[in-house]
This record gives sequence, C-alpha cells and structure tokens, in this order.
Amino acid sequence: MSDFSDEILLSILCYVSTSDLVNNVSRTCRKLHTLCYDKTLLTTTLLTTVTLSEEYTADDGAIRQVLKHLSNHVQSLSLSGCYWLSGSTIDRLIRCRSLVRLDLSGCRVTSLRLSRLLSSLLRSLAFDVSPGFDSAQLSGEARDSLSRLSELRQTVLTPSYGVVPCCSSLFSLQLQLDILDVTRWEGTSMCCQLMMGQSSVPHYQQLEEFTACLAPGEVNQTLLLLYLAVFSVRVPERLRSFLVSVPGPNPAHWPSASSLAHSLVQHGDLEALQLPRSWLDATSLGRVLLSNAPKHLNFSRCPTLRQTVIQSLTGTGVRDSTRLVSLNLSGIGHTSNYPECSRARGEEELVAEAMSRLVICCPNLSHLNLLHTHYHHDNAHTPGLEANTHLCTSLSKLTHLRSLALPACALSDGSHTPSPSPSPSSLLLGLRKPSRVGLQTYRPGSGDSLPREGTSGLGTLLAGCPCLEVLEITGPGFISALPRLEPCARVCVDQRTCVNARGVGDAHVAALRGSGAAEADAGGAAGVLKGTGLVQVAEHCRDLQALSLANLGSLKTWNYSAALLDTLRNCTQLTQLRSPTWCNGAFWEALSCCSRLRRLCLISRNGTFHPAAVVTFMECCRDVMVCHMFLGGTLVACRTLQKTLLDRFSVERPALSVVIYPLLHEDLPLVIRDIRVAQAPPSR
Repeated sequence: MSDFSDEILLSILCYVSTSDLVNNVSRTCRKLHTLCYDKTLLTTTLLTTVTLSEEYTADDGAIRQVLKHLSNHVQSLSLSGCYWLSGSTIDRLIRCRSLVRLDLSGCRVTSLRLSRLLSSLLRSLAFDVSPGFDSAQLSGEARDSLSRLSELRQTVLTPSYGVVPCCSSLFSLQLQLDILDVTRWEGTSMCCQLMMGQSSVPHYQQLEEFTACLAPGEVNQTLLLLYLAVFSVRVPERLRSFLVSVPGPNPAHWPSASSLAHSLVQHGDLEALQLPRSWLDATSLGRVLLSNAPKHLNFSRCPTLRQTVIQSLTGTGVRDSTRLVSLNLSGIGHTSNYPECSRARGEEELVAEAMSRLVICCPNLSHLNLLHTHYHHDNAHTPGLEANTHLCTSLSKLTHLRSLALPACALSDGSHTPSPSPSPSSLLLGLRKPSRVGLQTYRPGSGDSLPREGTSGLGTLLAGCPCLEVLEITGPGFISALPRLEPCARVCVDQRTCVNARGVGDAHVAALRGSGAAEADAGGAAGVLKGTGLVQVAEHCRDLQALSLANLGSLKTWNYSAALLDTLRNCTQLTQLRSPTWCNGAFWEALSCCSRLRRLCLISRNGTFHPAAVVTFMECCRDVMVCHMFLGGTLVACRTLQKTLLDRFSVERPALSVVIYPLLHEDLPLVIRDIRVAQAPPSR
C-alpha cells in the first residue's frame, strides 16, 4: 500500500472516519501521518464536517486528539449520543471558533457551559435542556449568538422554554419533549407553572419548519401547547412544515388548529404535515391538500380522515401528488367486514383498488407505512380492477421505495386453507392418546426445501423495489411490550391474527432473502413455526446489520429456538439485535459469532439465568456498548449481573450502557424512560 501514489492514498483516506484518521492512521508511519494532515484533505468535507455520533470506541482522550488537530478546520461537528463524554471534554469545543453547526444532543451541557461554547458564526445548534438549566445565566454575547441561529433542535427534559425565546431568527425548530410524568412524584403543581411567569415567549417570526415529538405523559402535551401559544395570535407566514407526534389515544385539544389550516391554504407552499387526529377535521384537511403539493404526509391512526386522504391523493385533491416522497397511512383503512379481523381492535382493511390508484398517482414514494391495517387478497377483487392485482404487485411499481412497513396478511396470496374442524366421531375417542402429527423438529440444512406457494406477491414486490433498505412486517394486533414513544403495555396481548396472517410463515420469511434490505423487522407473525426462513435470510443476506424479532409463531410456544441460533451464527455483520429469546448457554455461544454487534436488546420471560455465559459473550464481542436485557429472573440477580458487567468492562468501554431488569417489575416504565433519554433517537 505504501507504494501507491499520494493521490490514490488521499482518495482512500477520504473513506476513513475522522476519529480513526487522527488517532490510528496518522500514527502508522510518517507518510500516512503527512497525508492525514494534507491541505487537500483538510479542506474536504471529511475534515470540515466531523461526525462522531455514537462513536462508542472514542473515549475522552480520542475526542480531545481530534479537537486538538482539527479545531481550526472543523465547521460542522456532531457529538450526538456521546453521553459518556465528560464535561471537561465538552469544554474543549471552545477552541473550534469556526463552527457553523454544532450537535450536542445527549451530552452534558449546562447553561454556563453553553454560554461559553456559542460563537458568532454558529447557525445550527442541538442540545438537551436538563434540570437546572437557566437561560438567565447566558451572557449577553451568547444571547447575540442565539439571535443569529437559523436552526435549533432542543430535547426538553424539564419544563422550560430552553433558549427558544432568545432565537428570534429561527427558520427551523425541532423539539423532543421527554419530561417524566411528574404525577408520580411530589410537587405535581410545578408541572408547567414555572414557564407561565417567563417574560419572554417564543414568537417564531421567520419560522418555516416546526417539529415536535412527544414522549408519553400529560406534562409533555401541556408543554407543547405553551410552545404553540403564539399561534393563537399569528401563524408564521413562511411555515411550510408542521410535524407534531403525540402518543396515546387522546391528544390534548389545540384551539389554533383551524388558524393553522387557514394559513396553510392561503400560502400554498406546504412541504410536510403531521397532526394528531383530533386537531383537524376532514373538511379543513381537504382544503389544505387541495392548495398544496406536499412531499411528506403522516396520517397515522386517523381513520376519520381516510376518505379525504385517499380521495385527495388519488384524484385531483392535491395540486401535484407526484411530489409526494413519504406517506404514513398506519391504521387509516376502513372498518373490516370479516369477523376474524374485527377482533384486532383499531385495525382497518385496505382497499385494493384505492391502493392501486395511489401507487399510480404517487409514483415517487420512497417511504410508505401501512401497518395496523388488513389486506385480504382473496376478497379484494372489485369491478374494473384486474383479477390478478395484488397489493404487493401494485407496490412493486414504486421503484424508488427505500423503506416499507406492511401488515403480515398483505404478504398472503389468499390461498391459505383454514384448518379443518374435528369431526364428531373424533371427539368420542375419550382419553385415548392419538398418534402425534405435530411440528417437525428443525434440522440444520433442512430449510432449502421450503414450499413457495403463496409467496408470489412478496417475490414480485422485492423484484420491483431494488432500492429497498428497510422492511418491517408486523402481524395484526401486535403491540410491543417495550415501545419507545408510547405508554408501556403491561398486559399480554392475545394473538388476534386474521386468517390470511396465519398463513404467513417460514416460506414468506425465506422469500425475503431476495431483498437487499440492511434492516429487517418482524413482529406478530403467527405462521412462523420452525424458523427455517430466518436461517435462509441470514445465509443469503450477508450484509444484514439490524434485526428485530417479536412474537413470532404461537403466543405460548417457541419452536424456532434452534433456527434462531443458526441464524445468529450466520449474521456476521449484525450490529443491532432486538429479539425475544431463551437466554441459555447455547444462545450466548451462538450470539458470540456476531462479532460486530454493538447494540443489544433481549426480552426473555423464561429460560435459565447464565451470568457466566453473558460475561464470556461480552469478552468475545468487544464492540457491544449498549446491552439492555429484560429477563424473568429476580431483581437481585439482575442487578448483580449488571454490576458485574459494568465493573469488568467500563474501563475499556467508556460508553458501555448496561440495563438488566426483571420484565414484570413495577418500575419498568421508568427504566424504559431512562433508556430513552440516555440513547440517541433512531434516525427514522
């Protein structure tokens, strides 16, 4: 390699991360050291835009080295999710006086520290408003810098406006409201009253983009209404993106929603829209869509808007539907007429003809979410529609599709035959033990002969969407026990799947091997019995990096444990795993084959407790930095193992985050909230 010319080596170095470039490559030899700090490389985007987000192997010393060598060149710096960095390391950022963009989400930032870091050139800022933050402590110079900001992303962990009142030139405001439900502690009257006495309130004169994502809890909804109070006086004229995500079934009412709709109709330059279902009626929404050509629309859990949305997108109700790139129709179908589906409460049925027209009118979709709906191909034929038109066949025409979320029953070709009911004569056999026909045991290498009947629709979909990167398949009625931005589900949900979803199993999972997706999510697929499809996916998708499994197969039986072990042995590139499992010694041995694993979340209600096997796994997989396990053991056993892992590996892994907790413990919702705050939010 040293014989290559400098030009070739510089081209190669452009692909190396900044941390490795400064801390490793530059120390290899004199030639590479010179090239790492070559002027042509320093002026490239690589070293003027430094992203250390979730660089778990970079400790305080490594970050300080990067800042020491690049402080005069870096213009954009992201330390998002670097929760392990000390305050003294964050203070070193004061040397970077050329910063235009700074992301400190998840880092330890106080009001005094922020005041020192702000510079006159800064135009974009992201940080967390933690308890104790006081904007009154900001210096006059810092306030002047904030007044020039055009973009602010603020994670609010305590009732506060943060620095929003100081930012008079904002074009974009993104809020993550993640305050604990204060009704669980003393001082509930302090909920948001501290904010009412503040003399400065946000005005948003030049605001173009407003985004708010709320965690569960009434305090977050109350806080959101305070941030939006100025909308009752005047809606920003330049507003073109308004995205508000409120969890739970009953979002707080916002009186100014009608004023917002009127303003969006007047200006006609809407780019993105997401509102809680109670904030906008069908008539107002129809006028908004008719006057605009949006790129991003989210109507999740808004069944009352179904007819308006579908008619607008498939007819002349949108100025230009071809501009639409992202669409979320989760739970927006119409009421199902099938009794076996109506048991899955809140889940509606997709109409084949409407979806076919939607694909034709919106050909440039890149992201589509159809979860919490039903699709019955065998009952979907309508006059004027070709008999062989399957939902997957229609979706295969979206050649730009990059992420797709579907209900499990949408993969079925409608050829599922229900199990025959027992004859009266068989019921008279008394207690005589019949011959067992049950489930065949999985054997390695036995998955190659899986039947492919009923998977033609899925095959057509995968063949027509070559750009697909993320695929999520979820069974009807499935609810995660550990959601990130929804209230935790304590009760066990029955496996209420429709007849078509029961026919989606190992053969359909095996068909996914033809996709190039780097991330796969599957939950609530009752037809997965032996797990042979998982093995085939792992064998053919060698670049699979993220895998999420939940509630596969029957609710109270777990028959795919052997196949899961074979799957893990083949997932050599896996970096993220979330799965229910049986945490025995064989599982930890198989998981040790995933040498690149970085983030791990396991849920196990049963199984033996093997602390020694967990320690051995952590020794083999040295890149694991986030290890969250919710087990069926006792609180004492879980805390003992957690302390053992932290004491043994924290020195060599400063970013190590270990949470081990009994799955059914009463404090579990608070633990989930702490994890939510500590870890950087997913990009999606």
